[in-house]
Amino acid sequence: MDEQFIRQLYQEHQKEACCPPPRWVISFFDRLLGLLFPQFAEKDFHSAEEIAAYGQMLKSDLVRILQHGKTPKGANYTSMATAFFDALPDIKSRLMRDVDAVFEGDPAAKSHTEVIRTYPGFYAIVAHRIANYFHEQEVELMPRIISEYAHGKTGIDIHPGAKIGDYFCIDHGTGVVIGETTIIGKRVKIYQGVTLGALSVKKEDARSQRHPILEDGVVVYAGATILGGTTVIGKDSVIGGNVWLTQSVPPQSKVYYKAKMSHSDGESDEIVFNH
Repeated sequence: MDEQFIRQLYQEHQKEACCPPPRWVISFFDRLLGLLFPQFAEKDFHSAEEIAAYGQMLKSDLVRILQHGKTPKGANYTSMATAFFDALPDIKSRLMRDVDAVFEGDPAAKSHTEVIRTYPGFYAIVAHRIANYFHEQEVELMPRIISEYAHGKTGIDIHPGAKIGDYFCIDHGTGVVIGETTIIGKRVKIYQGVTLGALSVKKEDARSQRHPILEDGVVVYAGATILGGTTVIGKDSVIGGNVWLTQSVPPQSKVYYKAKMSHSDGESDEIVFNH
């Protein structure tokens, strides 16, 4: 390599020195998952003291990640790590409510253990709850590393900035996309291939509400696309499969496609709206 190229690479390495290596973040997330859920644990714990010691080790690892990352100016890394571990009981409680939602929402689920150990939708929700915590604390990169890691494993893409209420259920899940400013209420259920996206991809709109709002109790079936920051799906509404929506619907609505059987008369499918 010539000297100029070597200097260029050195400058790039110096510039990115504040970014935590993805493998640190992924390792931390995997081991945290094993701490929170025995179903994911690769280590046997024989006493409460071992759990405490393992948690302390993870806390030290988190401090190291935060030190190498971009955090709010003047942040105390140890205090941030302590606050996260103090928040874990609440995060675990929320996740167990998500387990309940998946178990109750899928007749094929035989047990809570099966949901935790095998369901990609639940795995993606776990990753999101963790990533969202750090996103809310204005930690850069780490949340995206976690969310993209889960995306790669499950095919479910949830931006860390999305706000998702309790008892959230993703059934099957492959191809689900949930955008950054999406707001989802409680007891919402979505199926595979659903997109909650934006109508605008302009950079100047980055800080605006670009993605839809789903109120409590909404169900969105496979392949539906809901777009736009002013699009609100009212409470307890049902959005049918493959529906394309860019406008709000009131509470307790049903929106679905009605297929017309035709060959040469020019008829086409239509969206049916019931309220």
